Amino acid sequence: MFCHLHVHSPFSFLDGASPVKALLERASSMGMPAMAITDHDSMAGAMAFRQAAERMGMKAIQGVELTLEGGYHLVLLARDATGYSSISRAITKAHLSSERLKPRASWEDISQVEGVFCLSGCRRGEIPSLILRGKYQKALEAARRYISLFGRENFFLEMEAASLPGSGLLNRGLKEMSSVLGLRLVATANAHYARKEDFPVHDVLTCVRTLTRLEEVHPERRLNAENYLKSPGEMREAVGERSALETAEWIARECQATPELGKRHYPVYGVKEPGRLLEHLVMEGALERYGRIGDRITERLRHELDIIGRLGYEDYFLLVWDIARHAREKRIRYAGRGSAADSAVAYCLRITEVDAIARDLLFERFLSAERAEKPDIDLDFDARYRDDVARYVTERYGGERVAWTCTYNTFRARSALRDMGKAMGYPEGEIDRLAKRMPYLRSDAIKEAMDHYPELGGSHPERYGLLLDICARVSSFPRHIPI
Repeated sequence: MFCHLHVHSPFSFLDGASPVKALLERASSMGMPAMAITDHDSMAGAMAFRQAAERMGMKAIQGVELTLEGGYHLVLLARDATGYSSISRAITKAHLSSERLKPRASWEDISQVEGVFCLSGCRRGEIPSLILRGKYQKALEAARRYISLFGRENFFLEMEAASLPGSGLLNRGLKEMSSVLGLRLVATANAHYARKEDFPVHDVLTCVRTLTRLEEVHPERRLNAENYLKSPGEMREAVGERSALETAEWIARECQATPELGKRHYPVYGVKEPGRLLEHLVMEGALERYGRIGDRITERLRHELDIIGRLGYEDYFLLVWDIARHAREKRIRYAGRGSAADSAVAYCLRITEVDAIARDLLFERFLSAERAEKPDIDLDFDARYRDDVARYVTERYGGERVAWTCTYNTFRARSALRDMGKAMGYPEGEIDRLAKRMPYLRSDAIKEAMDHYPELGGSHPERYGLLLDICARVSSFPRHIPI
């Protein structure tokens, strides 16, 4: 069964108009056993995609549409865990070495990628772009370059099911190149939404992204509503190459679902017997905390250490202890918080300042052998010295083992009204007045709020029918990464 391998979710940031769940439901309804997500220069939606796919019994193929130096696009699909990690590193390098929010992957970056299948990309890919400009020989040279990087068996010429000017010329050029270089063709829809009727949402999001209005022309706006998840029959009709659909099916079978869920990725503290070291540190800390260690304290600490050992989290506690110890030595204020306060071990390691024994706090609220959940210890540091702590962790454990996390601004009622309203041409002052009166809630609850909140009386929801519909459909979509 044909599977879609070039799909954009909302994590393409204003270039994907259907939730991950809706995309998977659409693919599943057509009998497809797998689907790929290939967002722009990001795999931010990877975990949500993997979890949703698993719940639906589908294979999640992780990928990315990388932007290369020169602005060309290239699609990479992870064949396995090695490919997933390799793509992640390439994305990180592209962001770190480029202007903020304009990542560009260098040839050196992609030359180090392994464990992937590579698709030549949409019309903004180097090969399709050259063919459309009548530079077939240069397109051949580019194809040979990609073959040398990825191998002939891992590089595919992407035939997009598009109804656009020049599509016939492009597809003929790709077929000829396939014959000349012995490369396989693969069919994709370059989908940016689940169904054709979702196109208006994508169009408005494009206007938000390009700072234009619906009545204005912009080259980033799509000419038609064809970038949806087409059925196998629609793909056959649009592409006209059965072998290209069979290749997509073959690639989907060859790729493994990633990332592996539930697998631990904690760094190792670096001693042969972490359990013995942890016990020593805890008992030493208990003596400092209590002065005298009685039976009650000993029994509680042995109980906690037993559970920590059975679950294999000795290294994790040593890691957190090490970071807290460094902060104390550098006289950096910190506080351990959350359910870790239920742990006497954490108290004796000076990770927290709450005496769980004196307060009769239950350790199992934090860590239980029955639930076998991962421990979650949060440490807050004096904001002035957070970078110092991060530097120590990176130097101590290695930059390849330390990850930074970020947050995403998502569309809520007020932001959706302002962005969508401006793109749809409503007077800015009118939308601003409406947004300021709107409570802090999800953007799919705006219409209901207008019926229930007195301060929104007289807002005439019928005037905003399409606007409220668009706002509801982008509810909780990621808008951007905050600075």
